[in-house]
Amino acid sequence: MKAYLHHLIFELLRDIAEKSGTEIYVIGGYVRDRIMDRPFKNDIDILVIGSGIDFANQVGQYLEAKVSVFQNFGTAMLRHEQIDIEFVGARKESYRRDSRKPIVENGTLTDDQQRRDFTINAMAISLNSETYGQLLDPFDGQKDIAHRIIRTPLDPGRTFSDDPLRMMRAIRFASQLQFKIDLPTFKAIVSQRDRIAIISQERITDELNKIILSKKPSVGFTYLFDSGLLEIIFPLMVQLHGVETINGKSHKDNFYHTLEVLDNIAELSDDLWLRWAAILHDIAKPATKRFDKKAGWTFHGHEDRGARMVPKIFASLKLPLNEKMKFVQKLVQLHLRPIVLAQDIVTDSAVRRLLFEAGNDIDSLMLLCHADVTTKNDYKKKKYRQNFELVKQKLKDVEERDQIRNWQPPIGGQDIMNAFGLEPGANVGIIKSAIREAILEGEIPNNREDAYQFMLKKGTEIGLKPVDGEGKE
Repeated sequence: MKAYLHHLIFELLRDIAEKSGTEIYVIGGYVRDRIMDRPFKNDIDILVIGSGIDFANQVGQYLEAKVSVFQNFGTAMLRHEQIDIEFVGARKESYRRDSRKPIVENGTLTDDQQRRDFTINAMAISLNSETYGQLLDPFDGQKDIAHRIIRTPLDPGRTFSDDPLRMMRAIRFASQLQFKIDLPTFKAIVSQRDRIAIISQERITDELNKIILSKKPSVGFTYLFDSGLLEIIFPLMVQLHGVETINGKSHKDNFYHTLEVLDNIAELSDDLWLRWAAILHDIAKPATKRFDKKAGWTFHGHEDRGARMVPKIFASLKLPLNEKMKFVQKLVQLHLRPIVLAQDIVTDSAVRRLLFEAGNDIDSLMLLCHADVTTKNDYKKKKYRQNFELVKQKLKDVEERDQIRNWQPPIGGQDIMNAFGLEPGANVGIIKSAIREAILEGEIPNNREDAYQFMLKKGTEIGLKPVDGEGKE
C-alpha cells in the first residue's frame, strides 16, 4: 500500500513539474532503501534543478498543504499523507579549511550527486516525463550495495576534510547496514580524524546514538576504535581497552567485553538508555583496577565510582541531564547486585532490597545483568543463566507478596512526631530507618498496623514515650 502511495505522489510531482517546466528527481536514502528493500521511513528527498523552495510552494499550493521553508539551507518541506517530502535545489559546494559550512552555488544533477557523502546515497530516480523511473547511478551505488560497501563518490580524503561529520556517518551507515567501509575510505578517516574537532558535540553525539541504536553496535564502535575517532570523541571508553598480566594472571579486555554486552542488550531491547547503561556499566574499571597477589585482579567499587562518573560523562557528550541520565546512573550502580544474587543463596531480604532500590527499573536491570554474562565457559554461562531464572522468579514472588517495588513507608515522619510529641529531628529519622530495615529484612509485614506497633516499640527502646492516648493504631 505504501509503495502504491509513493507511486501516486511521484506521478503528482511529475505532472506539476511538467506543467512548470521543472526538472526533478527523487534522490538519496529513499532510493537506497528501495533498492535494498528496507522499510520506508516516511521521508522522501526531491532534488530540483533550480529552486527547491519555489517548486515546493507550487506543490503546496496544489495540495493545499503548509510548506515549511528553511531559507538558510535553500530547502523546503511539506507533509502529505503522513509522508514528509523535502525539496532541495541542486547545488555544488566548496569548503573552507576551518569550517564544515560550505559555500553553495546552484548546480546540475551531476554537481549534486558528486557532493553526496556516499555512493549508496548518490543514486537518483528521474521524475521527469521523458525519463520517468530511470535510475541515475554515476558512481556504481548499486554495485556497492550488492558488495555491501561504504565508499565516497569522489576522493575520500577531500570528502572528509570538507565535512568531517561524514566520517561519523560512514561508520554509522556501516553499523546500521552491516556494510564494510572500503579500504581507501577507511584510510581517509584515519588520516582526517583530527578534523572531527570542528564538529559540534551535539552533531557527533547524534551520530553516536544512531550507531548505538543499530542492530549490532559493536560494528560501529570497532570502526570508531580502529580509526582513532573514539579516542577523540570518547577517550574514557578507549581506556577500557587492553589486557594486563602479572604473575601469569590476566584480566579480560573490558573494551571488547563492553561491546559484547552492548550487542547482547541490542538483541533484547531497542531502548537507547539501556544501551548506554551497557556501555557505561564497567566504565570505572580502569580507575579501580588493582592487583592482589592472592586474589589477582580486582575492580572493587567500580559500580559506585562508575555511577558517580555518569553525570559528568553525560554533560561532556551533551546527553540529557534528566531522568534518562538518572536511569543510566541507577543501572550502573546496581548492575552487580543480581549477579551476586545469582551466585549465592537467594534470600527474601536480598530480593526485597533489590526491588526497593531498583523500583520500576528492575526489569531493565535484569536485562542488563543477563547481557553481562559473556563468559566463554559454557558450563558457567548455563549456570549463571539458570540462577538468573531463579532470581527472576524470586523477584516475582516477593513483589506479589510484599509490594516493595516503588515502596513508600506505611508510617511517615508526621505519624512518628504525632505518636511521640516530637519536633523534626534525629529521632524521627532513626525510627523511619528502623521501620524500613525491618520491612526489608522481613521482620514485620509491609502494612501500616504492624509498622505502627514496631514504631512504638522502637521509640520506647531509644527512650521516647508515646503521648497520652497513643499505644495502638
